[in-house]
Amino acid sequence: MSNEENHHQTEAEGAKPRRGIYLLPNLFTTGALFSGFYAVVASMQGHFESAAIAIFVAMVLDGLDGRVARMTNTSSKFGAEYDSLSDMVSFGVAPSLVAFNWVLDDIGKLGWFAAFIYVAGAALRLARFNTQIGSVDKRYFIGLPSPAAAASIAGLVWVAVEYQFDGSGYAYLIALYVALAGVSMVSNVLYYSFKDVDFRGKVPFVILAGIVLAVAVISISPSMFLWLLFLGYAFSGPVLWLWRKRSK
Repeated sequence: MSNEENHHQTEAEGAKPRRGIYLLPNLFTTGALFSGFYAVVASMQGHFESAAIAIFVAMVLDGLDGRVARMTNTSSKFGAEYDSLSDMVSFGVAPSLVAFNWVLDDIGKLGWFAAFIYVAGAALRLARFNTQIGSVDKRYFIGLPSPAAAASIAGLVWVAVEYQFDGSGYAYLIALYVALAGVSMVSNVLYYSFKDVDFRGKVPFVILAGIVLAVAVISISPSMFLWLLFLGYAFSGPVLWLWRKRSK
């Protein structure tokens, strides 16, 4: 092969698009995935408080990966798929197994059935969300978002462990609670998404003061107030649905 042909071959090879993935947003996704995996392992060893906290850490990392991708213009189809798989582990499998290892195992088949309802609800919720991207109103989520559902379960476990509450006597109620969280994810109830809030815009001073006050209140007892916060969000959908129905 002549030098000229080698030169043309090198140019043709150089013209091929480089294949790869964006590192920064996928690092946050990997961190969220690891947190969900750690929650499962910690619950198997009886460290339920650490498991619950790990799920909240996964929520923070999951919220950051998408924002980082948009801010750095590194969004990709691979990142979206990887994020969905990470969400399934961190907000689907992990919360159900944490609840199962905590107290649901005590009631046998009914316990694992409630845990499975939650896992199935999370899987269906994520699948429906992925197929509806771009075709629904961004201001609302259809069904309870899986991170909020996971927080409602992890928060309950965290509060119970921190305040030394024995949940074994309420295993059936907790099973119903977990199952309802799973059903809420596949419901058609609308939940406000906060996606139309402009975090880069100017706000009145009183709003900033309110945020500071809320952070201070949460710091008093993070487990209790975080659980109540996400529990309130979980109830906000049905309450708004009833209010709209009553208004009509």
